[in-house]
Amino acid sequence: MKKHLHNIAAILLLVIASVFYTSCKKDIVDRTYQYPALSPTNEDLNADTWKPVLITDPTVFTVAAPDATTSPAYVADLNEIKAYQRSLTSDQRAVIKYWSAGAVLRWNEILRDLVAKHNVPPYQNPDGTYPAPSSTNPFSYPQFPFSNPPFAARAYAYVSAAEYDALIAAYHFKKQYNRSAPYKNDGSIQALVPKSALPSYPSEDAVVSGAAVEMMKLLFPTEIEYIQQKAAEQKIYRIMAGANVRGELDAGESLGKQVADVFTARARTDKAGAAIGTPAYWTQLQTQTAAKGEIYWISLETPKRPPMLPLFTKVKPFLFDTLTVVALRPGPPHSTGSPEFKADNDEVLNYSQHATRANEDLVAFWADGVATYTPTGHWNAIAADEFVKQNYSEVRWARNFALLNMAEMDAAIVCWDTKYFYFNPRPTQINSAIKTLTGIPNFPSYTSGHSNFSGAAATVLTFLLPDRGSKFNDLAQQAALSRLVGAIHTRQDIEVGLTTGKAVGQYAVQRAQADGAGN
Repeated sequence: MKKHLHNIAAILLLVIASVFYTSCKKDIVDRTYQYPALSPTNEDLNADTWKPVLITDPTVFTVAAPDATTSPAYVADLNEIKAYQRSLTSDQRAVIKYWSAGAVLRWNEILRDLVAKHNVPPYQNPDGTYPAPSSTNPFSYPQFPFSNPPFAARAYAYVSAAEYDALIAAYHFKKQYNRSAPYKNDGSIQALVPKSALPSYPSEDAVVSGAAVEMMKLLFPTEIEYIQQKAAEQKIYRIMAGANVRGELDAGESLGKQVADVFTARARTDKAGAAIGTPAYWTQLQTQTAAKGEIYWISLETPKRPPMLPLFTKVKPFLFDTLTVVALRPGPPHSTGSPEFKADNDEVLNYSQHATRANEDLVAFWADGVATYTPTGHWNAIAADEFVKQNYSEVRWARNFALLNMAEMDAAIVCWDTKYFYFNPRPTQINSAIKTLTGIPNFPSYTSGHSNFSGAAATVLTFLLPDRGSKFNDLAQQAALSRLVGAIHTRQDIEVGLTTGKAVGQYAVQRAQADGAGN
């Protein structure tokens, strides 16, 4: 009977998450189909001179010379375009309209959807223990991954950075081979997307796809069929739109995969695989905190869930080295026996007992909990809506997302280092009268993850889009405040978290100032 009840509860949890996810996904699809076709005001023709993240020399990659435009193979590729364009269906035109918004944008959305789908914590076993996702057996329950906030931040960073480096490499070969687009070589072919001054070999869309697909297959191995389906849809869209022949797409996909291999090798050795820790390590954290005379954090779930990725602090950052992670660690929180600590928690209690409609709305907007694309994904969505207004080139889209998401991943590492170094209890643990307006995250309180993510994102976006004034910093303040008024964090948690996040964001700004791309 007990096992039966556990199974029912697990099913209900998944159903609720599915309904929520489907509703959110519908809103996303309805909104994103309204994006205009990518029509850059600047093609960034010098992007091959920009500083990449990991690759050092594009010539180490293999991109064979294209067929001559007079060859039978190229003529056959042109005829394939013409065959599609003679009888395009309304569904095919809808696919063209969707993907024409840009490859980087659409793959970012696909990644956000995957994060949301897999951001559901596993339900406990009948004996009260918790199963853990395993990349070596991803189809067993719980499926790998559980895309919690640190995992998600890392996923966004790897995909974005790989796409960026792949495009830099593509620009090198575009200049080398200098082939014109199909609609320029054959006047009977229509350009169903905005025309480009870029050489078309290899295809920039296919380069992005090749890199994104390989990284997502590593990060979401149970979603390979879906990921490949989206890649096939993108490839055929470029042919139907008259933007690329099949040979250009194959070359781009191959190059993207080769660049992704560089990032995959790094990901396999960046220590994320060991971030879950062990029961002995979890106990050690309690012992060390108690030895300092402090109250240590405990899970408030029943039964108690293991702490979320306590060794994520050891993951290799993108923007700085591991010594800098320690250097960025803020000073300690108020002692759990101090008047300051009590005052901070009393403030949280007051917010808990006097919730307002405005505060409830603020908490709901920034909750980013189960079955959402996490705080990092929220900031990616904000960034995407702003980037669309700028008419960026694909490569600048990729560069800007790489800057944003490397900062988000490194902010997660610094934040998790702080959380598990101090192992500070949450307000709800200190005072059972405190009730949150949303869930209670399963990791220590100091400092606030939302505040770190938001401080880093606001710093990067303010640099990239200075004409937005204080918009992003205002949003970051709201995100941080939502955790206080939602009774999840103390004021010290959010204020110190914002400061630390902004410090991490400055490393991305420094990189941007020296990468050759301008602002």
